[in-house]
Amino acid sequence: MNNYIKNLIRQGENQQLDFKFEISDSKKIARTFAAFANTDGGTLLIGVKDNGNISGIRTDEEIYMVESAAHLFCKPPVAYEIKDWEVDGHTILEVIIPKSEKRPHYATGKDDRWLVYIRVNDQNLLANRILLDVWKKKGSKTGTLVKYSNKEKLLLHYLSDNKRITFSKFRRIARINKFIAEKILVNLVSIGVLEIEFTEKATYYIISESFAGNDLKETGRLSSL
Repeated sequence: MNNYIKNLIRQGENQQLDFKFEISDSKKIARTFAAFANTDGGTLLIGVKDNGNISGIRTDEEIYMVESAAHLFCKPPVAYEIKDWEVDGHTILEVIIPKSEKRPHYATGKDDRWLVYIRVNDQNLLANRILLDVWKKKGSKTGTLVKYSNKEKLLLHYLSDNKRITFSKFRRIARINKFIAEKILVNLVSIGVLEIEFTEKATYYIISESFAGNDLKETGRLSSL
């Protein structure tokens, strides 16, 4: 069983794996729980340093702090499974967070506001309003019908030449207000034409791999039923 945990550690921190030396703040760890649940799920190893060195948990109190993080400081509460492992004389806690069907899950930020986090590589980043609206639209039982107007055409032509675009850049080149820009991006992401690329510095919109290479008529409709 030692090899199972050691093999996880060898992977290093990534989109679905995080290490914590200890849990000293349930609110802070709740952001990782929410980010995992909102994205692809993930595993948290407690008692492992950022560099992969095994230190073990210091007290059983950390198990209760996990429960507090998932149930008190995530809204709605995040489901999890917890296992303890003995590795080289140290106790390691493995906390498994599945991808949630109830997203978005909120966690408290530094100023105690309820915020939505997502997992990008080994970082917990804030979700934006467009992603939240995409989740809401995808959760709706009604389909999405998108008119292929000049604004959508301009956007897709730009992306075919430039690969990615920010929200503010789209607004400038299309000369539209933020509400119209948001609606267009939400619709195109919802039906799989675009994807959102989150980074620590900026958020970009790119043509999805499944849609790349498709040709569109100058007038027409894009739909997802």
